[in-house]
Amino acid sequence: MLALWGFLTIAIFLYLILSKRVSVIVALILVPVIFGLLTTNLKSLGEMILEGVSGVAPTGIMLAFAILFFGLMGKAGLFDPVISRVLKLVKGDPLKIVMGTAFIGMLTHLDGSGASTFLITIPALLPLYEKLGMSRLVLAGVVALSAGTMNIVPWGGPTARAASALGVETTELFNPVIPAMLVGLVWVLFVSYILGKREQKRLGIQQSENIFTQELSKEDIEARRPKLFWVNLGLTIVTLIALVKVWLPLPIVFMVAFAIALIINYPNPKDQQERITEQATGMVTVVSIIFAAGIFTGVLTGTGMIEAMAKALVNMIPESTGSFMALFVAITSMPLSLVFTPDAYYFGVLPILSETASAYGIEPVIIGRAAILGQMTTGFPLSPLTASTFLLLGLARVELADHQKFIFGWAFGTTIIMTIVAFLTGAITI
Repeated sequence: MLALWGFLTIAIFLYLILSKRVSVIVALILVPVIFGLLTTNLKSLGEMILEGVSGVAPTGIMLAFAILFFGLMGKAGLFDPVISRVLKLVKGDPLKIVMGTAFIGMLTHLDGSGASTFLITIPALLPLYEKLGMSRLVLAGVVALSAGTMNIVPWGGPTARAASALGVETTELFNPVIPAMLVGLVWVLFVSYILGKREQKRLGIQQSENIFTQELSKEDIEARRPKLFWVNLGLTIVTLIALVKVWLPLPIVFMVAFAIALIINYPNPKDQQERITEQATGMVTVVSIIFAAGIFTGVLTGTGMIEAMAKALVNMIPESTGSFMALFVAITSMPLSLVFTPDAYYFGVLPILSETASAYGIEPVIIGRAAILGQMTTGFPLSPLTASTFLLLGLARVELADHQKFIFGWAFGTTIIMTIVAFLTGAITI
């Protein structure tokens, strides 16, 4: 029965946000609370919710101050000269910009961290997209595809979890799927080319000198700090290094960076308050979604719905198809990112799938390779169960439903392409 409640919770949630019947925040809070009341008592439900919210609190704090920091840098004019130079290089060609976005997303995700990837790429590229009138969905989607495919790297969360859950070396999982991953990255570039061509057809190739003649309001001009460009650039670079090197916990890095940036650029307390107020609406909306997501995952995990769904999925596999378990796991891995958190899937679902597959002579490492082709790799930047998804959406200022509709097919296609290559190269077998 728990499994049924779990699947209904996910299904109704996805229906409500994809149909835009209610806002994401309302769906994230009320849907799990209603179904939680059907599976547990009020006191236990409250404890589950509190635990879920506490778990995402650091991410919420980080996101709040990341928005404040990058918003302040944009207001001070940090990105103005960068945009101007890039525009001259790409000559106002949307195709080149989208292709460049894919390359940048791949490079910045070499550290395997979705949060740092989105924090580096989106604030840097968003002003450029807006300057040219390009779609923010394209920006978020291409970065999501790049980061998702790169997330297969051994130091990324999914591969490390899979190796730990199955008791195998990460190299046993990763090395055989390298050809599939490389083809997946080529596919992402191909998708970027298609999306870039669409933007090019819609907008044309614009003249750089005409693009950057922006009309700023008197307030915007007064807020610009061109004399502090190098200071702001240096502070931003140090902040990004601190994020990658984890000199301090990520929320603390942004809190300190924002405070320093604020006092350097706007020493007057009145100006400081104005800068904070300007970013407050967007910040509060995004952070609210993060905490609402904590309720969602807290209830699903605490009530045992996720565990029950995992067992139900395994029991649904017919014995006659047992020999095709690896292909089944690979093909379903990406969509299941919308249903299971990475910990729930890799530590709850994967061992059960692996044990079931072993009855048909399929080694656990084969099932592990199949899983990392999509589960919280290509799927993680679309999942409402990961905080980094909302970080991506918040920075790019796009809605979850719009983002999922726009990029789901391309992300699922990436997994399918990699699955075919993995099968042809022997990384997964039947």
